[in-house]
Amino acid sequence: MKKKTSIKGNANTLLTISSLYSSMTKAEKKVADTVLNDPEAAVHYTVTDLSEKAGVGETSVIRFCRSLGFSGYHEFKLSITVTVLNAVKAETEEEVEEGDYPLSIMNRVTAIHTKVMADTRALLDPKSLMQAAEWLLSGKRVHFIGVGSSGITAQDAYYRFMRLGLPVTVQQDAHIIAMSASLLGKDDIVFGISTSGSTKDLVDPIKKAKASGATVICLTSHARSPITQVADAILLVPTKESPLQGGALSTKIAQIQAIDMLSAIVESLSRERTSEAIMKTANAVADKLY
Repeated sequence: MKKKTSIKGNANTLLTISSLYSSMTKAEKKVADTVLNDPEAAVHYTVTDLSEKAGVGETSVIRFCRSLGFSGYHEFKLSITVTVLNAVKAETEEEVEEGDYPLSIMNRVTAIHTKVMADTRALLDPKSLMQAAEWLLSGKRVHFIGVGSSGITAQDAYYRFMRLGLPVTVQQDAHIIAMSASLLGKDDIVFGISTSGSTKDLVDPIKKAKASGATVICLTSHARSPITQVADAILLVPTKESPLQGGALSTKIAQIQAIDMLSAIVESLSRERTSEAIMKTANAVADKLY
């Protein structure tokens, strides 16, 4: 039986991989090469992504993680994330002068968000956006659902489409999502939001709603995730979210940009209906302002 080499407490997982490389199997070396060649990208890979990049099966990836002493892929990914973040932090501390520090951070964050918006525009499929818009307009009721940070995006989507006059609901609680999804049928539209596309509290209820005839639209960052397997329309946005950055603002910006594009299409397809709703909702809160 092959003995596992524990790396608990080791601050640099990449160095550990290098040190154990010669004793790895051929498949494990392929995984190791993929991680070592671009660790910053590897931080964002799902187990499926890494297996495809390395050209091995998912079981080989899991075996690789366990040979390093991890309980599974998630624990390994967290360790890689810490290693990468520590390296970036050290690099930043060396290069940024004290007096320039706030400005350099401002510029870096702006550059990141600008790139995210450009990548979102490039990644979103116009046909999928149009199909989603048509379904939103034709559904008896549209149900926006998401948990955690994606639940906040669901709230934003609800607010935007409610103001356009669409019959919408929003749910963020896992139990309520499960119960409400069980009551949906063929005239309902389910709009699931999940960065990973693998959140069980979201995917399982969506599967039940789909089985009952509901139409499913998903907003996610992983094209081959479980949620995309049941979705009728897939809105794909980029993410640079590591395991330690759940709800990263850059991902939120990408999601909101997609929602904004979709709502603009809905508005243009039903100008009279949406204009009337916008006017009514604006007048409803007019006396709330000084």
